[in-house]
Amino acid sequence: MGKTLVIVGVVLIIIGVLWQLLGRLIPLGRLPGDLFFKNGQVSFYFPIVTCIVISIVLSILFSLFRR
Repeated sequence: MGKTLVIVGVVLIIIGVLWQLLGRLIPLGRLPGDLFFKNGQVSFYFPIVTCIVISIVLSILFSLFRR
């Protein structure tokens, strides 16, 4: 269990670093179709298209690893 937690932690750190470096090139979180509403001092942001893209990519990766 401990080895699995270390591996998951390292993978999350790598994903975080890549997200920061590639965030300038790939506009995840700012895609067309992401919802953003602002009314006075209240704002609401829901990255629905970003969630769909991430879901598709993860589904493809998990299906590749399953084989």
